Amino acid sequence: MADAASPTIEADAEARTARNRALRRTWLIRIAIAVAVIGALWLLYYLLIGRNHVETDNAYVNAEIAQITPLLSAQAVEVRVSDTAQVKRGEILVRLDPSNADIAIAQAEADLAEARRRFRQTSATSTALTSQVAAREADIAAARTRVETAQADYDRARIDLERRQKLRNSGAVSGEELTSAVNAFAGAKAALAQARATVQQAQSTRSAAIGELTANEALVKGSTEETDPGVMAALARLRSARLDLDRTVIRAPIDGVVTKRQVQVGQRVTQGTPIMSIVPLSQVYVDANFKERQLRRVKVGMPATVTADIYGGDVVYHGRVAGFSGGTGSSLSLIPAQNATGNWIKVVQRLPVRIELDPKELAEHPLRIGLSTEVEIDLSGN
Repeated sequence: MADAASPTIEADAEARTARNRALRRTWLIRIAIAVAVIGALWLLYYLLIGRNHVETDNAYVNAEIAQITPLLSAQAVEVRVSDTAQVKRGEILVRLDPSNADIAIAQAEADLAEARRRFRQTSATSTALTSQVAAREADIAAARTRVETAQADYDRARIDLERRQKLRNSGAVSGEELTSAVNAFAGAKAALAQARATVQQAQSTRSAAIGELTANEALVKGSTEETDPGVMAALARLRSARLDLDRTVIRAPIDGVVTKRQVQVGQRVTQGTPIMSIVPLSQVYVDANFKERQLRRVKVGMPATVTADIYGGDVVYHGRVAGFSGGTGSSLSLIPAQNATGNWIKVVQRLPVRIELDPKELAEHPLRIGLSTEVEIDLSGN
């Protein structure tokens, strides 16, 4: 019985082995077909899509943040916004104490009035000096007339003296008459010298008046009250004071969301020190850090799609490549890598690429700075 059953058992074992081999061959064929199909699909995807797209998940939302900085030092008397507040361009954010600016305006207005009065006074002085020059001319003419009269008296006294001196030896002229003639001549001579001195004095006075007139004319010549340098300087100081008054009201330069507010009512703010920031949510962009080998075919203007982790894959933003950073992230870090040694290890670098987004899509689904995103660039686009 045992001998009869032995061939049967061996036949069953061989049959099972054959079935297992057939089953293994079938699965191997199926696996090979599946691998081939997957490979073909991947090749088809690469040829049609993959080779024309590059993507990265090392991308973050960024924006050109507006720093709100006071342009003068003063005390904050009113703060109208807080963090997370939505503001519009031109909206008042902070009011500063205007007392010092008001005083500066009053002083500048007084300086302007003084400058205008000084110009008008200088102009009037020119008129007066012109009259003085004319008066000195009349004085010179009168002095010359007196010289002519004194000259005539001098000539007459000289002739009279010479005639009496000739008659002195004949006894026709007494000594008293001769003495009177001598005295008369001396007086006429002195009067002539005095008249001539008066002419010189009048000429000197006229020269002085002309000099004063010339100097005064130099201050107003070619100028009006509005173009006078003193008046213009005073106007500039007044405009500066009014500008300082305007700067006591700090307004939003752009639309956006207030963040990092660092000012409280009663606090004295310092000129040039930021007191808050405004993030323009309608103008955010994405900085995508692509590997350097991914950028061989990337050009400015190529279309890109962006998905943000905050919304998931249901929201897709469309944008374009706006530009490339001037250096890799590691080279622009605070402590850049030093590869001058001989034992350095090459590390694949990443270059930030700016992606500008569609404003309409941003309005529907706003993004915040620092949010994580995934970026895909279509290399087949223009």
